[in-house]
Amino acid sequence: QVQLQESGGGSVQAGGSLSLSCAASGDTSSSYCMAWFRQAPGQELEGVAAISIGCGVAYYAGSVKGRFTISQDNAKNTLLLQMNALKPEDTATYYCAAEPNWGRCRGNVLSQVLYTYWGQGTQVTVSS
Repeated sequence: QVQLQESGGGSVQAGGSLSLSCAASGDTSSSYCMAWFRQAPGQELEGVAAISIGCGVAYYAGSVKGRFTISQDNAKNTLLLQMNALKPEDTATYYCAAEPNWGRCRGNVLSQVLYTYWGQGTQVTVSS
């Protein structure tokens, strides 16, 4: 079992930056891939960025590539998302997800169906 808790959301003007954190607890040694998803009101859940734990390879949705950076702090069992050059369309609830099965992590790591564990979400609001 893995428990995930997001933090760092808030309100910012367009062009600004925010940093999200996802603290993992429980059997964190078994997480082979982790990701950030977001969901805006009336929209479907969207994979934003993912990372293969251990090798550190990162994957990004086209809408955030070059602006967002996903990383891991293994010492603190924390997943990070640095968001720069924020746009109003980045407004959403952001969720952290983790998957312990290495075989599943060989699939589309930006797909919500791949992940077993989810956090409660943190709100990000970008005003124009």
